[in-house]
Amino acid sequence: MQSVIDRFIRYIKIDTQSMRKSETYPSTEKQLDLARLLVEELKALGLEDAAMDQYGYVTATLPANTDSADIPVIGFLAHMDTSPDLSGTHVNPQFVENYDGGEIVLNAEKDIRMSPEEFPDLKKYVGKTLITTDGTTLLGADDKAGVAEIMAAAEYLLEHPEIKHGTVKIGFTPDEEVGSGVDHFDVPGFGADFAYTVDGGEVGEIQYENFNAAGAELTIHGRNVHPGKAKLKMRNALLIGMELNELLPVFERPEFTEKYEGFFHLYLFGGTVEEASMAYIIRDHDRDKFEAKKALLVHAVDYINAKYGQPIIDLEITDQYYNMREQVEPHPQIIETAIQAVRAVGVTPKIDPVRGGTDGSRLSYMGLPTPNIFTGGHYGHGKFEFIPTFAMEKAVEVLVKIAELVAES
Repeated sequence: MQSVIDRFIRYIKIDTQSMRKSETYPSTEKQLDLARLLVEELKALGLEDAAMDQYGYVTATLPANTDSADIPVIGFLAHMDTSPDLSGTHVNPQFVENYDGGEIVLNAEKDIRMSPEEFPDLKKYVGKTLITTDGTTLLGADDKAGVAEIMAAAEYLLEHPEIKHGTVKIGFTPDEEVGSGVDHFDVPGFGADFAYTVDGGEVGEIQYENFNAAGAELTIHGRNVHPGKAKLKMRNALLIGMELNELLPVFERPEFTEKYEGFFHLYLFGGTVEEASMAYIIRDHDRDKFEAKKALLVHAVDYINAKYGQPIIDLEITDQYYNMREQVEPHPQIIETAIQAVRAVGVTPKIDPVRGGTDGSRLSYMGLPTPNIFTGGHYGHGKFEFIPTFAMEKAVEVLVKIAELVAES
């Protein structure tokens, strides 16, 4: 299984960071550097139809190696981009072999350390080999681990024709991290009956629930006056923004929530006295609670506008994706196959909700039921991201087993 590790290290060296508010698709040209490499590697494996389309989607077909005509066509998908939240340039991975359970020094020069007291998931991997960052970039396990695992699984199936499987469709998408990963994805052309995204976290995870999601953008119109003459004239847009934020529930912020608990997340706030902007993401697994959260933000804006006697805050709320559970639950065999595959490779399945979204959530509403399975990565989007090597190997085994089980069903 060294193939999956080698591929992962090769892929994370390519900067594929996506960008919010881009007017192009994909949002950054550099994502195509990895896309082109993947097409070359897929063709080198013998998948002759491997191609990249005008939107940067990479697709390929692993043909069936059995004559049975009634085997469903399955898809495996992962995204190529990395988060805009931290640089993906000059990723310098470090191997921590036989992890001893203590503190990991990511960067001695900058005194960046990773402690199991702050990052308790580390305690699960004593004695394992971990791949970490050097403390200056993200790692890219989200989701280049998924890309590498799908590639390694395809390679393994080709090298072991004794493992019978039906047709397997492979897809790699751009721009998942900025919420537009499947904006132009051709579901009918992809040709799968159902699919799995390989974009989860801890080894064993299987996910078919995710947040309902919306984005909210606010513009606050203040009025700047010389502070020496400001009495009853100045209207400080920055302070008004702070006032608005205080109207939202403190304990419905990401840092106070877990599992099925939703949140308001203020991720952008800036400007001047004259004008300021704010941006939130709104999340909840429950559709009614999701709608209530959006309504609460609208009510808070209306309250501020009424208080100041004029519409000084403009609000735009856009729904981004919905809980895939509604679309996946009618197809229980898809989940059961994943559970059986995880157990078959000696791992305990963990059925957890996604506290976020995946391409699969939108694909499920586009007619392609697509739950999510683990990559093995932890703490994505930041400098403390890490992945155990054995988890990547197990993910490859699970993909191979899924293909085998679908052919046997």
